[in-house]
Amino acid sequence: MLSSAHLAAKAQAKDAGFKESPPDVPDAIQAPSGEEVVLYVHATGSQIYTCQAGADGKFTWILKGPEAELHDRKDKVIGEHSAGPSWKLKDGSEVTGKAAAKVDALDPASVPWLLVKAVSHSGNGLLSNVTTIQRVRTHGGQPPAEGCDEAHKGTETKSSYTADYYFYVPTK
Repeated sequence: MLSSAHLAAKAQAKDAGFKESPPDVPDAIQAPSGEEVVLYVHATGSQIYTCQAGADGKFTWILKGPEAELHDRKDKVIGEHSAGPSWKLKDGSEVTGKAAAKVDALDPASVPWLLVKAVSHSGNGLLSNVTTIQRVRTHGGQPPAEGCDEAHKGTETKSSYTADYYFYVPTK
């Protein structure tokens, strides 16, 4: 069941004729045809990395997951982004995804842009029917170039980042 605030916001957007446009992205992370943007959010937070030994025995920073707040176009916090990766809104809806494609960010110091496919949902709300998520316009978030060795095994580090996320649902 949708909350009255959610319905009012949806009606307001519809009345205003406002429809979120998809971002201009490389073909590799284009959302599938037959899907439209249902939500845009701006994330601010950290990418968390753990120092671990790789398959080759060399130590490297491995992504543990993000920890970020999700902001709407008026900069109001409307949810959070965490490991999974998952996105949870204050309306109670949540979507978890799996990266399907990536392209390098325009800035090499920033995490890649992603195309993410939804793999599970919970709750009822704006994210209930999301099928695809894009991460674009990233800034920061890469692990440090140094500081991960045997002496620092298991150590965590946080790297500040921002990104824009677009959530898609099948076109009606």
